Amino acid sequence: MAEPFIKRGEPTAVVLRILGLSESTYYDRRKRAANPGPERSTESRKGRPVPGYSHTLTGEQVSDEQINEWLLELIEGEEHVYGYKLLAQCIRDQYNVSLNKKKAYRLCDELGILQKPRQRIQKHPRRLPKNRLITGSNQLWQMDIKYGYAVEQKRFFFILSIIDVFDRVVVGQYKGLVCEAKHAVQTLCYALQNRVNPGEENPVIRTDNGPQFVSKLFGDMCECLDIVHERIPPRTPNMNAYIESFHSILERDIFSKREFMTFEEACEVLDKYMDFYNNRKMHGSLKRMAPAVFSKWVKTLEDTSAFHKAM
Repeated sequence: MAEPFIKRGEPTAVVLRILGLSESTYYDRRKRAANPGPERSTESRKGRPVPGYSHTLTGEQVSDEQINEWLLELIEGEEHVYGYKLLAQCIRDQYNVSLNKKKAYRLCDELGILQKPRQRIQKHPRRLPKNRLITGSNQLWQMDIKYGYAVEQKRFFFILSIIDVFDRVVVGQYKGLVCEAKHAVQTLCYALQNRVNPGEENPVIRTDNGPQFVSKLFGDMCECLDIVHERIPPRTPNMNAYIESFHSILERDIFSKREFMTFEEACEVLDKYMDFYNNRKMHGSLKRMAPAVFSKWVKTLEDTSAFHKAM
């Protein structure tokens, strides 16, 4: 269970502590998985023997040889367009034989009648990031997801954040027990409504290749709103450095200092911290101003400059 989170870059010690697993046990399991002994080899482990028959709905046995004959007859007729799942449905409908999709796959594979899988055409191919000169707010936003853990509920929760690269304001955030493409789309849309005025150009959105961001729904939304969506190559978190840095700040200031008993408790603490982060936390790179204060200060300078040019 720990592997998916460790592979995403979460600290191993933190993940193991959350799961209640000792480091010695974890590394011993990894060692045994990488170097299985003779008693652990896949060749020495045999699964349940194949019975060689199935049952009708009335309990009668039907041999696999008979089912194979029916399958071959089906693919010689109009049913040749079907895959193994629909062929199994035909067997169930025509002969009242209980044939599940796993066995149908095995039989079709043995007969050599499996159809080739369809090639999935990606509607929204990946656009690689470009080196961009960022001179103001709402030019480049970065999005990513971080995990937390609720001890009493014994489950992970998700934190999806969007940060403005220029002024470091976290312009949108979602917290939930699940995080799907629709939640990423909703969070981004709310951020755009709150930060981008009508008629202004939308920011470039940069993400990793998480399922929420490669989804058709997210791609369709970016296409509809004329948003440039950049996806960084695998194993290049430095190209999403600002959101990665923000999540490391969350880890340092909150998650490494306390455990959350419930998801609701985590939401309350995170909401308070985000108010502090955006409005009062000083940044050395922002002239020791908070992100929201720095953003307003820059806007004042721009308005003053525009006023003098107009005069």
